[in-house]
Amino acid sequence: MTAQKSQVQVFNDGDFVRVEFTARHIIDEVAIRQIGNELTKVVDGLQRPRMIVSFRGVEHLSSAALGTLLTVLNRIKARDGQLRLCDINPQILQIFEITKLNRVLRIERDVATAKASL
Repeated sequence: MTAQKSQVQVFNDGDFVRVEFTARHIIDEVAIRQIGNELTKVVDGLQRPRMIVSFRGVEHLSSAALGTLLTVLNRIKARDGQLRLCDINPQILQIFEITKLNRVLRIERDVATAKASL
């Protein structure tokens, strides 16, 4: 059995963790499950997680991916942490607005703005 390619890149930027996706299209169920597992592992490794998830380069996002983000948010909140999303292209941002998830998930323009809001 071959190891699966990581779906995210994780950067430890000192007082917060920045996550970027390795794929442009986050629609495959197996990949979304793997993203959830990878993000959960990062969150569980931090005492009080402060995470920024950058969507730079992401062109498509499925509704299952939205559910995964909510699961990660709840896990972060349970550990008294914070989550910010940023660099979301207008088409994907529209999905967050239609589903009203922009009211639940904190979305910032870019990494610098997200970092300042933590």
